[in-house]
Amino acid sequence: MTSRRDGPLMRNYGQSMRGSRIAVAIAIGILLGCVCAFLFPHGFFSSDLSVQGHRTGIDTPKVDSSSCESSERINMLKSEFLSVSQKNSKLKKQVSELTEKLRFAEQAKDHAEKQFEVLGEKHKAGPFGTVKGLRTNPTVVPDESVNPRLAKILEKVAVQRELIVALANSNVKDMLEVWFTNIRRVGVPNYLVVALDDVIANFCNSKDVPVYKRDPDEGIDSVAKTGGNHAVSGLKFRILREFLQLGYSVLLSDVDIVYLQNPFNHLYRDSDVESMTDGHDNMTAYGYDDVFDEPAMGWARYAHTMRIWVYNSGFFYIRPTIPSIELLDRVADRLSREKAWDQAVFNEELSFPSHPGYDGLHASRRTMDFYLFMNSKVLFKTVRKDSKLSKFKPVIIHVNYHPDKLPRMKAVVDFYVNGKQDALNPFPDGSDW
Repeated sequence: MTSRRDGPLMRNYGQSMRGSRIAVAIAIGILLGCVCAFLFPHGFFSSDLSVQGHRTGIDTPKVDSSSCESSERINMLKSEFLSVSQKNSKLKKQVSELTEKLRFAEQAKDHAEKQFEVLGEKHKAGPFGTVKGLRTNPTVVPDESVNPRLAKILEKVAVQRELIVALANSNVKDMLEVWFTNIRRVGVPNYLVVALDDVIANFCNSKDVPVYKRDPDEGIDSVAKTGGNHAVSGLKFRILREFLQLGYSVLLSDVDIVYLQNPFNHLYRDSDVESMTDGHDNMTAYGYDDVFDEPAMGWARYAHTMRIWVYNSGFFYIRPTIPSIELLDRVADRLSREKAWDQAVFNEELSFPSHPGYDGLHASRRTMDFYLFMNSKVLFKTVRKDSKLSKFKPVIIHVNYHPDKLPRMKAVVDFYVNGKQDALNPFPDGSDW
């Protein structure tokens, strides 16, 4: 225990210690205040800019409305602005190109997703003879931004988002008149002439024929105005692309065709491409087993091959699908790089299978009935000489096998429309050369 005499002494000692502590605390507070005053003369809560200026020894400039930049500074700013503007224009162009690529990628993705929905779902195989594979690809999403002016024209002309389209320049003016006269006669309202020069554009307007003339395009115009039939024919694959992007099915037609019935009443519309054939009978039109004989092979001398005559690139129905657009792109690209016949390239891209170094086109196709959609070889070599076949009225006659196109077109009209039974007689089966 603590003795009583120690009590007062201890209390005095404790009070003395508390006093000393207070004095020390006051001294430390004064010292800290001096330090802070020296380090932060503008206070703790001054703006960052003021503090930063003080620390770096730079006074914050005051805004003076009467002051102005020097001419050198202004010129420098102008130069920088011009440079930024040019860069901005380039960036906008790149953004536009990337947006276009993205849109097509999204369309391809949409196509793949739809295919996956069908293919991904598991199905049981039905009874023998009832199983059918997919044939029809989904259409693309229409994009009117591709060509707003053409979109407005097609909105007025097309019926159920399909129409007949023909390309023409002044070299085929007379044939064009026979072409649209007979289209009108059979009652087809949904047709359009793509005029490749002003002569045809004015001619169509004077005849009240739906016409569309593209905006100036140096690459296309140079061929369109002076090119022959094959050169002009190659342009259609580039021009048709916009129609498909806008979501329209197109029945592409050369102008050396006579319409005897409405073709839209005879289409199946179950494939990406539905085309007339250059074949002249069931074998050549629809395919056959052609045996190749090589005697040197002995026992294996006979090799079986599959043959089919080509599709005619001057008359085909094409749906707005991804494979269809890819077909047009492939053909147009090859024709821009190769000196080739557009019909040969068209058929190669449609038919060649995938093989090492080459990815084939996955497009569905259908061959049209060669008696309904008739080429001029079938007509002049076979049909006109057969009493039964000559009484049958085709949907169209395409004068593709003969160079004397206009007189034969007029003879076809006389025979099938005007009833002149001898109208076709003066012409030989083939050409004179």
